[in-house]
Amino acid sequence: MKKVYRGLLMTMMLSFLFLLGACGAKSISETNVLDKIKEQDKMVWGVKYDTKLFGLMNIEKREVEGFDIDIAKEITKRLLGDEKKADFVEVTSKTRIPLLKNGNIDAIIATMTISDERKKQVDFSDVYFDAGQSLLVKKGSDIKSVDDLKDGKIVLAVKGSTSATNVREKAPEAKVLELENYAEAFTALQSGQGDAMTTDNSILLGMASENPDYELVGGNFTEEPYGIAFNKGQTELVEEVNSILSDMKKDGTYEKIYKKWIKD
Repeated sequence: MKKVYRGLLMTMMLSFLFLLGACGAKSISETNVLDKIKEQDKMVWGVKYDTKLFGLMNIEKREVEGFDIDIAKEITKRLLGDEKKADFVEVTSKTRIPLLKNGNIDAIIATMTISDERKKQVDFSDVYFDAGQSLLVKKGSDIKSVDDLKDGKIVLAVKGSTSATNVREKAPEAKVLELENYAEAFTALQSGQGDAMTTDNSILLGMASENPDYELVGGNFTEEPYGIAFNKGQTELVEEVNSILSDMKKDGTYEKIYKKWIKD
């Protein structure tokens, strides 16, 4: 009986010490992320691994490539002196904010549209890319614009993206099927599970460039400005990144990266 009592007492003491340690530790909201980045001498970015032109894993090289990746590397280079100090963590539209909030990543650069709803959770940099939502269909489709999404047409979108919300507003008669990522959504389109796929034109152009049987139709029916996202209250980091973005545009670095990936 005494052994059981001592065991329980030891467990309670350890639990108490753990709670004391947790209470003494800084929360994510109290951490100055810019200072942390400089102390660790690296910056951890949340990026897409499945989005051609912006963030796509190169299987042969075993590294992620794209417009977002090169922008992140250049920001890291100007912040820490070496682009190799940029670490990349895969995110999806669904996981990127939770990973940021938990402190797993320092910033998100992942085709993320600036919106009033998201501003309640994160702070954004200045706009670094202007995109617009469009539709991808198989050539010969009777869908020519968002106005044709009627009579039970099925539109494929990605969970956690603004695209699903926007298309529901623009085409209330359509059925919206949300999938985990762009690869799954396009595969569903190819297999006939949907009549059209919707997201930003920049992403759809990447898919169409590799799949000539598919095309974008109807132009853009929304404006989708992309921003880099940070945890709320990281004013120093946001200002530093905005200053770097401004310098990149002034000295031609931004245009060089843009032309490398967004050829048209």
